[in-house]
Amino acid sequence: MMLTYQDVANEAMKLSPEERMNLAEKLWTSVDTPEAIAAAWDVEIERRLAQIDSGEAETYPADEVIAELRAKLQ
Repeated sequence: MMLTYQDVANEAMKLSPEERMNLAEKLWTSVDTPEAIAAAWDVEIERRLAQIDSGEAETYPADEVIAELRAKLQ
């Protein structure tokens, strides 16, 4: 019997978060080469930096973000 996409997805969701991350990385690299992935990240990094430089994106200090998240999780 051939597994369907949904069968595989359902089984994958039973994995631990770390196992799912590893699986996602393995699947992603099976579609694109590491070089293509790195190039895509380079483009994304440049886009985000341009947004910050132009004022389109607002940044926040990491300690403030972490404190806010900790407060929400308590």
